[in-house]
Amino acid sequence: MTLRGYRCCQYAGFTGKKMLAANSLFTTNPFALLSASVSPAIMQAYVVVMIILVAGGTLFDVVHKGSATYFFANWRDSKRRGRQQVGGGKIASLAVQSAVVDVLASGEFCNMKRRIAHLLGMYGFALYVVATIAMVFCYPTPGTPTPSYWPLLWWLGALMICVGGYWFWFFIRVDVAAEGQSPLRIIRADLFVLSLVISASLGLVWAYLQADGSAWSTVFLGLYLIATTVLFGSIPWSKFSHMFFKPAAALEKRVSKANGSAQNLPTLTRDDPEQRKRHSMELLQKAPLHMGLGIKREAPRHY
Repeated sequence: MTLRGYRCCQYAGFTGKKMLAANSLFTTNPFALLSASVSPAIMQAYVVVMIILVAGGTLFDVVHKGSATYFFANWRDSKRRGRQQVGGGKIASLAVQSAVVDVLASGEFCNMKRRIAHLLGMYGFALYVVATIAMVFCYPTPGTPTPSYWPLLWWLGALMICVGGYWFWFFIRVDVAAEGQSPLRIIRADLFVLSLVISASLGLVWAYLQADGSAWSTVFLGLYLIATTVLFGSIPWSKFSHMFFKPAAALEKRVSKANGSAQNLPTLTRDDPEQRKRHSMELLQKAPLHMGLGIKREAPRHY
């Protein structure tokens, strides 16, 4: 064999080992590896505590802010002001539309970039949480082999969170894109997104270092636990609980449009003579619906 052929074989063997190691990384349950130093019972107890924090924080948020009271009061007012009755079948149809369009497809976002970033974070978070629970409770040790798809879903979910979260944080946030604020500026409204992205990022780094046998894995495990605890423990002060309120708000909005009350807002059409009269300029009274949207052709970057 020539020297060149030997080097090619050597390179192919090295590349094959790297691919095998990467494949092993993405198909290995990181929590099963952790069970060598941390009892599975402790890991399971931690997950249960996080679930309790989510439930308790959401209930506290509902009571403290009066979200449920406001929702039901607004629902009753909408029904009272409505020009027509909406039957149970129609409400069921609107509920399905809300679930598909407003929840699963995030139809409330007109900006496509923001919608994609939101969907990446939402579905990534769902995959990440479900895979974590499955691996911690069903396959906590190497003695119970983990199906390869669970670690793959865990990695995929965490990576989707990071892509959607960092894209939103550095390029889509309105105060950064339109007002020229620093991407490093942090306010309380950023608590949920920031803690979620940091938690997922630290989790990925910890899983990689642990699989590599690095001593730094313990440090990043601690940071991962701190960020995750902040994520689920800060619900009363973050926007985490909004994911539970938004479906109800979307349904109430659709019902209010169907019964004619429209939450006291003008309808989205100028065909209604009453809506045309709202404009003081005769030109706008006779203008088509899409008139005046030319400003949307240019991104708001005039800071």
